[in-house]
Amino acid sequence: MRKIVLGASLALAGLLSAGLAHAGKLKVVEVITSPERTKLLQAQLAAFQKANPSTTVELVTIPWDGAFEKVLVMFKSGQIPDVIEMPERWSALYVKGKQIEPLDPWLKNSKDLATLQKTVLDVAKFGGDKTYQIPYGFYMKALFYNKKMLAQAGVQPPKTQDEFVKAVEAVSTKLPGKYGYCLRGGKGGGFEWINYAAAYGATGGYFDKSGNSLYGGPAFQKGMQMVVDFYQKGYAPKESISWGFNEIVTGFYSGTCAMLQQDADALIGIAEKMDGKDFGVIPAPLSANGKAYPNAGFAGWAMTSASPNKDESWKLIQYLTANKQNLEWAKVVGVLPVHQGAEADSAFAGEHWAGWFQTLKQADKYQPLIPPVNLPEWGAMYDKTMVENGQELLLGKRKVADVAKQWADTLSAAQHKFDAAN
Repeated sequence: MRKIVLGASLALAGLLSAGLAHAGKLKVVEVITSPERTKLLQAQLAAFQKANPSTTVELVTIPWDGAFEKVLVMFKSGQIPDVIEMPERWSALYVKGKQIEPLDPWLKNSKDLATLQKTVLDVAKFGGDKTYQIPYGFYMKALFYNKKMLAQAGVQPPKTQDEFVKAVEAVSTKLPGKYGYCLRGGKGGGFEWINYAAAYGATGGYFDKSGNSLYGGPAFQKGMQMVVDFYQKGYAPKESISWGFNEIVTGFYSGTCAMLQQDADALIGIAEKMDGKDFGVIPAPLSANGKAYPNAGFAGWAMTSASPNKDESWKLIQYLTANKQNLEWAKVVGVLPVHQGAEADSAFAGEHWAGWFQTLKQADKYQPLIPPVNLPEWGAMYDKTMVENGQELLLGKRKVADVAKQWADTLSAAQHKFDAAN
């Protein structure tokens, strides 16, 4: 840490004395980490440096647990990087604080990013008219299912929400010691409540035209109650109240539970542990109206407003998210690539990826549920409040109606505040 501070101080001193930024050095921060992705990022940064010998890149790796707080401290203490990996639910805070730079002046002239999907460009504006990051991939829910377990329980892979509930019940009641669903009740478990509330509420949005939250009505409560019932009826393991990503993935590939709704990043670990013939991946089950609303998130690379090396920072962001590098990234990290035509790559042509690309292609049937990332309050609500309240629901300490109203009131207030300011 001392080395970083000293380096930052020297760079600032050089800027003040010479009147010029040291264009040859960039600091990059990654926050969604794993050994595999860090290794790939290091290789991509090395390739960038080789192609740009006048520029050196320092990579700072901050593990996901505690990353939000550590990055805040970094910014407050002046240890600000040039380029930062920005999860979608953090972005509004940094946009509001004017701590990340709009990228449109560079983006409009970029040939390397001309093939970005329209959805990518839309979500990167965070409800406004400026682009604040270049997403490197989508995290979108699809349904993993164990073929043998469903067959043993006498059910087919579920195409609708009602079929999904029946399949969960069948596995849990007919197969001793097995569970129908891998429930994520711990870290990152906010999506469970959002996902199924949207499925029963049959909507791909969070608000009505007046900015009032939709998350409080009877249909949404039905979806939340379904999650509670899964847990309390023994259709999900008791331990799942504290399960995070690693636990639910392990629960699936170990054969503990038959189904799992998760992003493509789960596919990497599952494919290593299971024979590909033993599991399938299909789009999220359809709601009663014939549509599905899979929860979707994203992350990407942003440029800090404090960076003295903005042209070089953009050059790096453009390099990391260009088609070639993005395909490499998607294959290792397990995200949906962001460029048009990516599904033609042989790595994404198999059965297991088809569920996600089918979701993207059939926009009339599958409408990804993008979080309200324009709201500064969203990150804390998703990561903390929804998990804590969700665990209270699972344990029977609170009623669904009360929690749903609390969430709806919070979201409505946040949206009205945002609308008033914009």
